[in-house]
Amino acid sequence: MQSKSILSIQNLSITFRQGKEWNQVIKGVSLEVPQGGILGVVGESGSGKTVSSLACLGLLPSKIARIDHGVALFGASQEDLLKDNFSNAKRYRGKEITMIFQEPMSSLNPSMTCGAQVAEMLKEHLGMDAKKARQRTVELFTEVELPVPDDMFDSYPHELSGGQKQRVMIAMALAPEPSLIFADEPTTALDVTVQKSVLELLRRLQQARQLSMIFISHDLGVVAHVADQVAVMYKGEVLESGPVTQVMENPTQAYTKGLLACVPPTGGERVRLQTVEEIIKGGEMKKEIYSSSPSEDPILRVKNLWKRFVTKRNLLGKATDHFEAVRGVSFELFQGETLGIVGESGCGKSTISRMIIGLIEPSEGSIEWSGSAGAVQLVFQDPYSSLNPRISVGTALVEAMMVNEVESDKQKAQDQVRSILAEVGLDPSHFDRYPHSFSGGQRQRIVVARALCTKPRVVVLDESVAALDVSVQAQVLNLLNELKASRGLTYVFISHDLHVVHYMSDRLLVMERGQIVESGNAHKIFTQPSEEYTKKLVESAVLTSEG
Repeated sequence: MQSKSILSIQNLSITFRQGKEWNQVIKGVSLEVPQGGILGVVGESGSGKTVSSLACLGLLPSKIARIDHGVALFGASQEDLLKDNFSNAKRYRGKEITMIFQEPMSSLNPSMTCGAQVAEMLKEHLGMDAKKARQRTVELFTEVELPVPDDMFDSYPHELSGGQKQRVMIAMALAPEPSLIFADEPTTALDVTVQKSVLELLRRLQQARQLSMIFISHDLGVVAHVADQVAVMYKGEVLESGPVTQVMENPTQAYTKGLLACVPPTGGERVRLQTVEEIIKGGEMKKEIYSSSPSEDPILRVKNLWKRFVTKRNLLGKATDHFEAVRGVSFELFQGETLGIVGESGCGKSTISRMIIGLIEPSEGSIEWSGSAGAVQLVFQDPYSSLNPRISVGTALVEAMMVNEVESDKQKAQDQVRSILAEVGLDPSHFDRYPHSFSGGQRQRIVVARALCTKPRVVVLDESVAALDVSVQAQVLNLLNELKASRGLTYVFISHDLHVVHYMSDRLLVMERGQIVESGNAHKIFTQPSEEYTKKLVESAVLTSEG
């Protein structure tokens, strides 16, 4: 191992059991984590980046996973973390080596206060008594920039925002004073502004403490913002590695070039996105510009819309307090356009989408559709939870068609569903398969297909690509633009990702705390924002995408 590396993973191969067969998922991976630096590991879901890290922590499921060969040499003593059934990994894990997981809500114990969970680490690994553990936890909460650290100590996870929960997880990882931290997609589910602040916090803490870190992500732009070195993984192998600026500016592998190329451009013109598969195959790119020709008459008028949710009731059940999720919102939607709605979590954009399609009733105001609007459908963020796992996708789509009285003949409905599956890029033979057998991108195509089954004129897309890898995201965005052109659809496109919503939208509504703070041409708002809040969103988006 080089003296400058705190962790040297050499020729690591791992197989997983599927039924009676063993399949190799990690194929000769070698990684070097610089002492006092950050190694970014980038790749799509299934590339092996998280599995490689879990092996070093001794957290692989022993009944279905095995190490075929390889070593993971840690620290100055070059202890092999994989040796003797991960004996060294278990010895170092939680003290010398800690981890920040992707989803803080599922990683924190909902029945314990945030402070108690961090204090527990200090008692377990540093032998502190309760008083010292509390004092040190408050200091850590101050270090990770949590507001009112004393109050945060006694708060439960559900009382904190997503960014605050992630800061608690960072404090927990720092608590035992480790020399190496694994950060697994620590900002994936966060808004761009929160993502930026968490990335900057991690970088400051890493530099101040001279920590070593492995930062795992599917987003090259995010990795470029924090890492010194980067390794690009694909199907269980490291394709290329080196200094982050070198790999970003002069990638040698087609896959890396594809990851960079499929990010939505910021030039204002809605060109078809090139996919990773196209670049790997080396074929000529299908060049296409998606244009919109909105009508001059609005098909939807939203006037002075308010939504109040009750937060407290007295003993008699009467409401005593409420939260204003949407406050006096007014806008119009024109046939043939894509109207983008952007803002941070809690700004009210999803509440508006549910009022538009009638899932919730407004507290005040009006939603007026013109006679030409036709059916309206909503595509949710998480396709897996939107599909019934007990029925085949074909049955689900036929059911949508018949319940909405689009088709009364079951055989004709089945034929139409197979045609729609082909239209969204799926094989018609997938009709009889169940949701669990599809990838995330395929499931997203299925829920788009289900929306099409009712022959809508307007489709509301609520964070419909938020959970996808950038390569799969490019495919779905292309599909949405193609369907819009071929079917004459109108979209309301909701997202906290300003790059994606800018690429997709003709017009843009920027929301903050239940109100529209800026609206107009999407490209103009992105390039020349007039409101301070919009400027903050744009700056955060640019920083996290360009590094």
